[in-house]
Amino acid sequence: MASDLALACLATMDLSGTLAATDSFWRFMGEMGDVLALGMAALGSAIGIGLAGQAAAGAWAKEAKAGRTLSFTYIILLGMPISQTLYAMIVMNNMRSVFANAEVTINDAGLLFGIGLATGLGEMLSAWMQGMIGAAGIRGLSESEGKGFAFLIIAMGIVETVGIFTMVFMLGMIPSVEAVAG
Repeated sequence: MASDLALACLATMDLSGTLAATDSFWRFMGEMGDVLALGMAALGSAIGIGLAGQAAAGAWAKEAKAGRTLSFTYIILLGMPISQTLYAMIVMNNMRSVFANAEVTINDAGLLFGIGLATGLGEMLSAWMQGMIGAAGIRGLSESEGKGFAFLIIAMGIVETVGIFTMVFMLGMIPSVEAVAG
């Protein structure tokens, strides 16, 4: 009898507020993935550029002290880690189209959060490592008077490929709003 009373009480309760709070939480989690993608990628780009920029500043000081022309080549190497922020922005913009459909956003919140986190990590680490290679490359170019630039571009391109793969694979995992709506 007590269980019948409990069931009757539950049947008359208005749970819409609880469901709305739950939906808001899951929407928040899905959208947080979107923000993480760009934020983490930008962090990695900033670190990578900072590492390579410090090496370039040292190499330019060494060249200036020796009376040599300052190498513009270092700018290429220190600027390369910025592309990962662009890749994350492409993923982020594609994820944003999902948020217009609340049902997909809530149902696939874990997936959206995971896509954002994976994108952020992949792009962050790709940019960071690219900056480390760039920094070592700048020091190497400075000491070898510019020899080996093509090999450095290849090495940095291999790390860039990780960022491109991250973007492409994560774009492929974004849920399709059209499939649900149709």
